Amino acid sequence: MVTTRRWWDSKLLRFGLLTVVMSSAWMLRQTQGHLVLEMYQVVSRPLQMLQTGPSPEERLNDARFLELQARIADLENQNQKLKNLLGYVEKAPLSSRPILARVVGRSADHWWQQVTLNRGSNAGIKEGFIVKTDGGLVGLIENVTPNTSRVLLISDLKSQVGVTINRSSAKGVLRGDSSAEAVLEFYEKVPNVRVGDLISTSTYSQKFPAGVPVGRVKSVNLKQSPASVAQVELLPPILSLDWVAVYPAPAGD
Repeated sequence: MVTTRRWWDSKLLRFGLLTVVMSSAWMLRQTQGHLVLEMYQVVSRPLQMLQTGPSPEERLNDARFLELQARIADLENQNQKLKNLLGYVEKAPLSSRPILARVVGRSADHWWQQVTLNRGSNAGIKEGFIVKTDGGLVGLIENVTPNTSRVLLISDLKSQVGVTINRSSAKGVLRGDSSAEAVLEFYEKVPNVRVGDLISTSTYSQKFPAGVPVGRVKSVNLKQSPASVAQVELLPPILSLDWVAVYPAPAGD
């Protein structure tokens, strides 16, 4: 009797499961799966709401906000640079106040050779004028148009500037090295020079006025032949020039 009941219970369970499966299949066929799709959407909707990002309008507003932030940061940076330059310019006598100009052109292929300014002959700039910034000497105007001018930088390989060691008055020629450094070749075989000495344009210079800061001695090689040399760190920010001051060439040039 017990065996018969167990057999019947087993068959009944199988029949029940078979009925559920067939009923589900029939419902799917009749509804073409819409019921399952709706159930899936109900279950997944909260997850979709959590995963949904900002709307296109919100993304556009965020982009505009970031753009405004970038512009404000750039303006603040330009304002500070201009203030520094104006402070430097105000030290010059009224009779020799310079023409302020901004760097508007710079080629990646000639980064250390030249820059283009946004002022030219209409502003009174001429070839041979001197270009400085708050760090010191930048270069020389070598070409002018009515509204632009091109500067030969002191970091150019062609550049040669007569300089002197401020501490000892040892003199030499500073040559560009296409980098933020330059090479100083001394006139003397054993000059009085030390690492850290400051360098300015000398009275021997024919293109630049004397006393303009140029750089700082980084290393010295007294064994170089035929003349001793020093590696010089340039003081003006040649790498990131922005605003500059343009001065007339020294009298007599």
